[in-house]
Amino acid sequence: MTARPRTYNQVHIPRAYTPGRRRVSMYVAWSYPAEANRDVAVMENRFSTMTEVRRVAWPDYESPPYGDAAMFSQGIAGSLELFFRAWELFQQRVGEVTGHPVAVFQRVDHAGYQLPLDDRVLGDTDTLLLFGLDHMVTNQEAAPEEIEALRQFLAREGTCLVLGPHHEVGVSNDLEERAMEYAHHGDPLVPRQQRFGKYTRSVMQGLGIPVENRYGLRPAVIPGTKTIAPLSVSRDLDTRNWLDGVESFNFHMHLPHYAVTMEDNEVSVLATQPIDLSRPHPFTEAGNREFNACVWIRPSGKRGGDILMVDSTVFSTLFGVDRSLERFWRNIATASLN
Repeated sequence: MTARPRTYNQVHIPRAYTPGRRRVSMYVAWSYPAEANRDVAVMENRFSTMTEVRRVAWPDYESPPYGDAAMFSQGIAGSLELFFRAWELFQQRVGEVTGHPVAVFQRVDHAGYQLPLDDRVLGDTDTLLLFGLDHMVTNQEAAPEEIEALRQFLAREGTCLVLGPHHEVGVSNDLEERAMEYAHHGDPLVPRQQRFGKYTRSVMQGLGIPVENRYGLRPAVIPGTKTIAPLSVSRDLDTRNWLDGVESFNFHMHLPHYAVTMEDNEVSVLATQPIDLSRPHPFTEAGNREFNACVWIRPSGKRGGDILMVDSTVFSTLFGVDRSLERFWRNIATASLN
């Protein structure tokens, strides 16, 4: 089948409400220019250049278009484009299920257009995936008007906000502790300090969500394989069946622990992920063996919508995809609007 032509830099066409069919949108809370224009001579708190990716992952990205400077950016912008390519399958699968295209928005896009989170994004959305892939040094932060827009969005019964602040590597000023974290996750493309998600942190604070993204932890694998170990799922707490038929997510070397910071009856840790204990880390040195991989905040009071916390890598094919992961996508896309 001939691939459909791609379009770019056009105004979003709102999707009409269809009973029983969710309209899913993705909002990447970064400034694309701020990320792409980071000084590559600075080691910390930036994405890798495409050249660095090619060097570390050789020969995976030598085939066209990735290794061709005439076809693919070799700077940081090239690495950012890998995210968009890796979200395509999720967009395709959800579009097939819902009958609606999955809209992808950026806080500041390639062309410098700014889009704060408001009714232009939320007005025709039932499920919003909000990805915290913004490096904290770029100072993306939700304004009070954006927090209020999210409150109004979540006041609609049946809505769902999927929050995905990414990892928090190298917070300590102790360089030996940073070295331990680096050796634990083992990804040479991740610097000794890489802190993400100022925007999603401000959203969580504004909405009163008692969860923080901490660390960057390497999941355990099934012995003798490179397959991620199964999740430990609290099926009795999952009354919305978010994880129905889901056994595992995909393997990523540095996943955040979604720490619940205060006791709240509406907050449930639905799934924890076993950690690779062969590599020491301050979190495991403190006695922890699993990290919180999926957290659900139920509707409460004036909030009629659900909030899920799960890392943005779960929606990407960069780190593998299987039937279990696609089932999770489907569960989110088909969750009841009632």
